[in-house]
Amino acid sequence: MPFQLTVEEGRFLVRIARRDVEEYLKNRQTIPVPKDVSPELMKQCGVFVTLNTLHQGKKGLRGCIGFPYPTKPLIQAVIESAINSATKDPRFHPVSLGELDRILFEVSVLTPPQPVRVEKPAEYPSRIKVGQDGLIIERSHYKGLLLPQVPIEWSWEEEEFLCQCCMKAGLSPDSWLLKDTKIYRFSCVIAQEITPNGEINLVDMRKC
Repeated sequence: MPFQLTVEEGRFLVRIARRDVEEYLKNRQTIPVPKDVSPELMKQCGVFVTLNTLHQGKKGLRGCIGFPYPTKPLIQAVIESAINSATKDPRFHPVSLGELDRILFEVSVLTPPQPVRVEKPAEYPSRIKVGQDGLIIERSHYKGLLLPQVPIEWSWEEEEFLCQCCMKAGLSPDSWLLKDTKIYRFSCVIAQEITPNGEINLVDMRKC
């Protein structure tokens, strides 16, 4: 059965992500996995927690780390990913406690990645859908991942999405055209704050 996430479960995940980061920044301690959570939140799922700064109505990335594959119970994966996004994203210095009032928390619950099958690499753009699919690109020991919401935010079409994912992996932009490059797609359900520590909405990218 496809994974289902209610609005209340999505709100709970975002709140637990924020609360855990705040606790960690204050005391360097993680909160335990809450008891009596929904059975759906104990299922193993891939997840990413994204932190965005909000300045004059514009968002800017502040951290994004997660688990692409379903290897941990969802609630545990969210707690770990939230702390890692705030403190271990190598692109940014660690988040400070004073920043939290200006940061939007976003939790993306992933569907299991599936290989994109084509007869020739030139067919890849026609096999993915911007606004629904996220991508993982692998070649040798290089790997890059972009969430489904990223090409929407940057107004990329499918071919540009593939090129950008290659660059995220540390590859040349046209590496998706090479025979031995592997491409996987996934979708997600996003629970996101509209304002810092404020209203939270739910977007099911699988239905977009």
